[in-house]
Amino acid sequence: MKRSKHPWFRPRGYVHFDSPLGQAAAENLVTNPDAVATHAFYPFMRYIVETQKVNKDKATGLVLQKPPKKRPISFSAHADAHIYSYYASLLAAPYEENLRKRGLEGSILAFRSLGKSNIDFANDAFELIKEMGECVAFATDISGFFDNLDHLHLKKAWTRLLGLESLPADHYSVFRSLTKYSYVNLEDVLKTLGLSANNPPRSPERLCSPQIFREKIRGSGLVKQHREAKGIPQGSPISALLSNIYLLEFDKRLYDEITRRGGHYMRYCDDILCIVPTDNAENLFDYVDGLISEYGLDINELKTDTIHFAKVSGALKAERPLQYLGFTFDGVHKLIRSSAFAKFSDKMRRGVNLAYQTTKKHNKTRKKATRIWRQNLYERYSHLGNRNFVRYGLRAAKKMNSQAIKKQLRPLWKRLEQKIAKADEEL
Repeated sequence: MKRSKHPWFRPRGYVHFDSPLGQAAAENLVTNPDAVATHAFYPFMRYIVETQKVNKDKATGLVLQKPPKKRPISFSAHADAHIYSYYASLLAAPYEENLRKRGLEGSILAFRSLGKSNIDFANDAFELIKEMGECVAFATDISGFFDNLDHLHLKKAWTRLLGLESLPADHYSVFRSLTKYSYVNLEDVLKTLGLSANNPPRSPERLCSPQIFREKIRGSGLVKQHREAKGIPQGSPISALLSNIYLLEFDKRLYDEITRRGGHYMRYCDDILCIVPTDNAENLFDYVDGLISEYGLDINELKTDTIHFAKVSGALKAERPLQYLGFTFDGVHKLIRSSAFAKFSDKMRRGVNLAYQTTKKHNKTRKKATRIWRQNLYERYSHLGNRNFVRYGLRAAKKMNSQAIKKQLRPLWKRLEQKIAKADEEL
């Protein structure tokens, strides 16, 4: 008989210290509280994701690269991941019910099944500003969000969500694995096991046997312990939900304050946006800053902005555009942030250059030289593809009814064709 699919069960294609589990074995594990309470969690595997930040110099038109932003991503062993997914599903229902009872279902936007994207959320915020008219938009960012979640507060929030005095043994086991967690650097593990970092294995059931793990991985001192009283690994199937649970009381208090001021409150992960009538915006920064500090967190002042929207000759205008979730709004025009275009142009340039180098190499062994193969470039960098920046921009333009975004996108096709033509000439 075919076993029914569970939302929490998802086979994972990566290789870890344990073998993948089928649905039956995973279900037997995660639905047994005693087994979870005594489960020995493997160390997380950690690698660093670098996000290249770029800016376009307005004077010269050159794309300038900023220092890359480094973010550690951790992924758990197969059995551990199933436990995290299952317990996330157990916690999601009471969390959603709490949001509904507190009137927060429209304010907390990230890590929930809402059938919307950041395009929708940004557009909703901009429409609220237009509807309110003269107002102040206060946007800020929580510094090092996942790295600074206080363990004691997380434990209390988790317990409170369950309506209990203390965490049951199985829940505590999951909590402890995420706060007193251990981890190994993926690059170090591959090197120790004699595996290629450029082409990590995908076919073996597990990276190594339990004995080799004890001798070569743990025995070589590769396993590192997280000893701070704050921070959870970013990347586990339950981390995102726990970050929302952590801020449940904060969200309610800030929502109530902003509502009292006649405004709207939205939070997308670590991005906070408050929109209030101009007359009610006094000391808004101080209030949010003081409130978030009660939860062991700080706002990032470098990413904090207060934008005043006012009526000028009957039209809503801002002193400078509000930046929110990758878009900007000045009271009239909804645009994609210029830095996104600078980043895309840089990727396009590198993509065409790689195609040029590849074609040049292959032409050395061909009787007749060929031009650059265009199909992949069109798929990645034009409206002819299905999932790329240009298609994303077109979806945003349609959703936001923004001719300004269409105007932003218009030069990209010509720019791509010019780069390809120039590369062809040099072959």
